[in-house]
Amino acid sequence: MKSLKTLLYFSIFRYPLSAEEIYLFSKASDQSEIKNELEYLKEKGVISFDDSYYFLDGNLQSVSRRIEGNKMAKSVMQKAIKKGNLIAKFPYVKAVGISGALSKNYHDKDGDVDFFVITKSDRLWVARTLLMLYKKIFLFNSRKFFCINYFIAENSLEISEKNIFTATELLTLIPVSGDFTKFYSQNQWVSDFLPNLEIGKSSINNLKNKPLITKFIESFLNTKIGNGLENLFLKMTLKKWNTKFKTLNKDDFDIAMKSTDGVSKHHPRNFQKKVIDRLNKRYNEFQLKYNIELEKEHA
Repeated sequence: MKSLKTLLYFSIFRYPLSAEEIYLFSKASDQSEIKNELEYLKEKGVISFDDSYYFLDGNLQSVSRRIEGNKMAKSVMQKAIKKGNLIAKFPYVKAVGISGALSKNYHDKDGDVDFFVITKSDRLWVARTLLMLYKKIFLFNSRKFFCINYFIAENSLEISEKNIFTATELLTLIPVSGDFTKFYSQNQWVSDFLPNLEIGKSSINNLKNKPLITKFIESFLNTKIGNGLENLFLKMTLKKWNTKFKTLNKDDFDIAMKSTDGVSKHHPRNFQKKVIDRLNKRYNEFQLKYNIELEKEHA
């Protein structure tokens, strides 16, 4: 039941889907397979349908929630792109993309705008620290349109956690600025999870020249001073997070708060693990209720 697995995944986010979307986010060989499955599931009372969208648990309210969220996403997208272009101007930032809910065309009044940032090798922590300082000083630490919680360096482009969650996040990423070609080429594994989605989007804009102040900072820090700061910022951040998030066990910390030379993640709620745990729980619930067995996901 490939369509059911897709609907169950997006039901965690209370996000109903059209038949076309179900096909795209599934492993189905063609759309007729999805159409036949959906008809069967409707007849059995497993799924519901309203206003072009399929959903579970009779949650009709999720349809109006999605429609409203799509409208709000459209209204904030240009502002998000503008912020992404600003991030791209910072020292050592090579590429910027919009991730999270907005990358899936959803936003609400309580939502943040998440950004995925690729940095120059050996300067990830300098780039991250400069961006965090800007946020704290000039944006009063607001993350509403400036949530920068995932950085990777050019020499660490392959995502190590390979699962349905990370595949979905990567394939829905909206490149704003910079060249994502190498990033996509090193993460072709996503097609094992979602073969019907195209991998390899082009950026909306490409920053041809960095501002003079950025060039000056980079020239100043392309020295032993920069090397020292890179190591210092990594150690300081890791020490702070080990103290602040000591309730996380080591395995969860190493994924949710990954802090290496080439990766920086700040996901203290470990959303990835929560989503997959919740999804497997949903699989069990539907197996007991409808006698439909679904292969479990891994984190």
